[in-house]
Amino acid sequence: MTDTATDTAALEQRIRRLEDRAEINELIARYGLAMDNRDMAAMPEIFAPGFVIKSADGVMNTEGAAAVIEMYRGRFQVLGPSNHFTHDRIITFDAHDPDRATGLVLAHAEMNRKGQAMIAAIRYEDVYLRIDGRWKFGERKLTFFYYVPASQYLDALGAGLAKRNRAYDSPTAADWPESLVTWQQYYGN
Repeated sequence: MTDTATDTAALEQRIRRLEDRAEINELIARYGLAMDNRDMAAMPEIFAPGFVIKSADGVMNTEGAAAVIEMYRGRFQVLGPSNHFTHDRIITFDAHDPDRATGLVLAHAEMNRKGQAMIAAIRYEDVYLRIDGRWKFGERKLTFFYYVPASQYLDALGAGLAKRNRAYDSPTAADWPESLVTWQQYYGN
């Protein structure tokens, strides 16, 4: 015989997780829209007060929602139109804290940087926090497979494979996959 109260509580918890997952997925979409629309007013609604944004290359490393919004104002000065696309998402809920989750978001972006068409393949490593009943970004780290002028896309995936981060003055190595333990194990590096 099953315990109806236990079954009901388990079902309620499963439904809550589905609702949480749906809200986090919407949060991820709202981030892309806020960036592409330059919607500065939307940002406080999606960033936790202590929000941290950083990139593996160190170009972005800012803490605090107000400071992050100002950082984006500066970045938007050199960026023209952009279009962010998110693809697959892996969301993991903290077993000890129902108001915390982590995520990995696979994405692409098309943008104009300093008058040049650019494309990027991005992985976002996220921390999500429920604050006052709403999920917000607690942390977001960007890593790149490539970030190149559109005219160099084929080269970046071919002969120019080693230096696929070409957004700035000096090309640098991409953040992944070569640095991944699994990649190195497979190829024996």
